[in-house]
Amino acid sequence: MNLFDDSTAHNLDSSIETMTTAHDTHTGGPAVIDAPEPAQPSPVELEASAPDATQHDAAHTAPEPEAAKVEEHEETAPETAAPASDDFAAALHSFETETEEAVGDDHVIKGRVVKLTATHVVVDYGAKSEGMALLSEILDHEGKPKFQPGDEIDVMREKGEIEEGYVRLSHLKAQRLRSWDEIERAYNEKKPIKGIVLERIKGGLTIDIQGAHAFLPGSQVDLRPIRNLDGMKGQTIEVAIIKLNKKRGNIVVSRKQLLEEEQKEKRGLTLEHLEEGSILTGIVKNLTEYGAFVDMGGLDGLLHITDMSWGRLTHPRDLVNVGDQIQVKVLKYDKDKQRVSLGFKQLTPDPWLDAEHRYPVGAHVHGRVISVTDYGAFVELEQGIEGLVHVSEMTWSKRMKHPSKLVNVNDEIDCVVLAVNPTERRISLGMRQLASNPWDTLHDKYPVGATVEGRVRNLTEFGAFIEIEDGIDGLVHVSNLSWTTRVKHPSEILKKGDKVKAIILAIEPDKRRLSLGVKQMQPDVWDSFFVKHRIGDIVHGKILRVANFGAFVEIAEGIEGLCHNSEAVDPNGQPMHLEPGAEFDFKIVKMNQEEKKVGLSIRAVGEEASRQEVESYKHPSSSSSSSSSNSTTIGDLISWKRAGGDSN
Repeated sequence: MNLFDDSTAHNLDSSIETMTTAHDTHTGGPAVIDAPEPAQPSPVELEASAPDATQHDAAHTAPEPEAAKVEEHEETAPETAAPASDDFAAALHSFETETEEAVGDDHVIKGRVVKLTATHVVVDYGAKSEGMALLSEILDHEGKPKFQPGDEIDVMREKGEIEEGYVRLSHLKAQRLRSWDEIERAYNEKKPIKGIVLERIKGGLTIDIQGAHAFLPGSQVDLRPIRNLDGMKGQTIEVAIIKLNKKRGNIVVSRKQLLEEEQKEKRGLTLEHLEEGSILTGIVKNLTEYGAFVDMGGLDGLLHITDMSWGRLTHPRDLVNVGDQIQVKVLKYDKDKQRVSLGFKQLTPDPWLDAEHRYPVGAHVHGRVISVTDYGAFVELEQGIEGLVHVSEMTWSKRMKHPSKLVNVNDEIDCVVLAVNPTERRISLGMRQLASNPWDTLHDKYPVGATVEGRVRNLTEFGAFIEIEDGIDGLVHVSNLSWTTRVKHPSEILKKGDKVKAIILAIEPDKRRLSLGVKQMQPDVWDSFFVKHRIGDIVHGKILRVANFGAFVEIAEGIEGLCHNSEAVDPNGQPMHLEPGAEFDFKIVKMNQEEKKVGLSIRAVGEEASRQEVESYKHPSSSSSSSSSNSTTIGDLISWKRAGGDSN
């Protein structure tokens, strides 16, 4: 490519030849254009391309064009406290105002690499002396030389010499000169061009476009800000040239512009087929706690976690990952707000529709424990089908306090289907049903009336629970603890952990109830009392307590009778004042063996004594009989007196 016209090129060649001849005449050595050695570019600045002579002259007469402003998103600048926008502005300004370097030739020279040093590459370019180019100009993105000794290389002469006497060369400018036509064509025709990311600099990236270095601002790298720009090093990307300064050789490119155009084109195609109920293919772009965003081609839709699976998901990552390509169903589309709701589980039938047929009651099933709570464990039978094993259905024993004592998350267990409710999407499962029910054979092992021995497991206000074997507890009601003692709380007789014997009173397998009795281990004092006593017998008793309707009297150990107020009357018909601790003779006037009740009377004792006196007066007998009769009368009178009768 020729950047100079013929006259300018001829004049420049003549000038260089005249200077060279004069220098050779004076010194006898090769001509060197006397110019200050240009400063090497810093790592954050871009190499300037060689301008043509006409533009160089114009640069001294015309003011510099104002630097274009490129919009940039916020980005965290590495190791700097200045705002990202300031970093970018400084980088762009440095990029556009880089000092031009005068060139000693206007064309690309074919050379051959002689050797590589730590800082330079020595090139034989066919002149009287060899030249040197910076080693950094031939390094790839990994920092490795692209040329080795013997390889052919394109270079351009630059003004001045290196201290060792080598001519200063530039491989980078030679590449720029060769690639400039294509770069300029891409800029004018607004076509994309490929480049390789070389390194990250302040405010963006340096891109190698066929040897020419271009500046890619951080805000133009992607549709969304990228925090780790270093990760793009070495990648080949397509970019659009958005600013071109041919005089200075400065190039600013944008990848975002191409992505936006591509996204716009894809969105148009997507919208043509987008409607509720349609099935599309998309790529997972981002995951949140509540769902996943899916790119369906220029348009993002939300796949909510509740629409991902018929089963339970704790997080969307349990089903999909960023970058996955998945099929989704459009559930709802808001054209005005451009919002799309997607579904994944809707692509497969609802497993609950025929769950009642696939999991009949009584069927044995296998599943995985996915959750354990205080009230039971949830078991996954298949994707979307879960059942609950209630804590009461885990074991026949009542001693288990928490389901975690038997199962843990991810355990594989067998269960029995107890109930299915497709409407409420519930399945009740049982584990204990897989083992024999000990209550079914309890009658055979412990018939009613049999004596058993067990340990007191728990005490309540109404009785004591005694474990007679693992999983089998019996209740001793407080009323069955003693024949003779009125027990208010079982702790008065038993303690937790005590080993006791009891009698089987009743068994209810369907309700899992077992009734035990402790007092039944001893003879019933009531039975003995009813055998020995009849109505009309005179007994001696002690008043235990007094109520509004009468007094309770102890007439034998463990045996109480009631003397009603109407029966506590003296021979004169006057009510008697009864107090706890007082002792009297009582006549048994009522007996109920089933209810264990005895009715007593003081009045009847006096009436019996008076009747015997009258009978003795009407029917006198022999002395012995009289003596016997008088003896009985005296005893009755004594009893009557004890009851409060009149001595007269």
